[in-house]
Amino acid sequence: MHDTPAQQRIRRLWLFTGTGEGPTLASQLLAQGWRLRVSVVTATAARAYSPDPGLELRVGMLAGEGNLTRALLEARCRGEPFAAVVDATHPFASTVHGELERGSAAAGVPLLRLERTLTPAPAAAGVVELVDLNALRAVPLAGTRLLLAIGSRQLGQALRCSPAALHHARVLPAPEALRQALAAGLHPEQLAPLHPRPGPELPAGAVEAALLRRWRIEAVLARASGPPTESLWRRLAAAHGCRLLLLSQPGRSPTALALGQAALLQRLAAWVD
Repeated sequence: MHDTPAQQRIRRLWLFTGTGEGPTLASQLLAQGWRLRVSVVTATAARAYSPDPGLELRVGMLAGEGNLTRALLEARCRGEPFAAVVDATHPFASTVHGELERGSAAAGVPLLRLERTLTPAPAAAGVVELVDLNALRAVPLAGTRLLLAIGSRQLGQALRCSPAALHHARVLPAPEALRQALAAGLHPEQLAPLHPRPGPELPAGAVEAALLRRWRIEAVLARASGPPTESLWRRLAAAHGCRLLLLSQPGRSPTALALGQAALLQRLAAWVD
């Protein structure tokens, strides 16, 4: 039996996410009865999602809030509107957060943001917390072998804020990431284009540990993104005697409704009933 138009309107979500919480969250929402459009950036990320009749996968960058607004309005005109947009992207994806917020607001579609609950890590020697990249200027790094593990978009700013350091960077093996790294001023021999999950044959952190040894890294710049990535860098920095510089998460928008995963699922379960 086909759903009525009213049922269709309330059972469709657009989820923007990746390979962290995304596959589990998508499975839970499908189990609640939602039809999902899931947007991920890369084809590699798309492979983490199991096929499902209620799941539509889209691969690629959003490329501006206008594209989101048009897609939401077109879906409404076709009689297949989205009940909400769910932002489960990386906590440091500030550009995407803004695009999703403005694009959904322009279309009059609610935006729900997944809030990752971070357990405060115990104070550790050699760990320095930075409010932003500009705070890097105050850290004595002259002649220090510094590994940048912050993605590719902010590499240029990181280099400008630590000009006397000896830089190396770990980036994703994607054309855009490599272009951004080279444009920032890094040379190919300073780059390690590696996937964050190299495969089940290697233990977690094996690739990162090899980079620390090969480049004789003395300090690591990473992001306070919580488990598993932040926890991994904390463990490796302690084991290899490196300083760990952690970028704090950007401030949350006061207009976006941020919910932990349990609260988000509970709210959406009430909507689909």
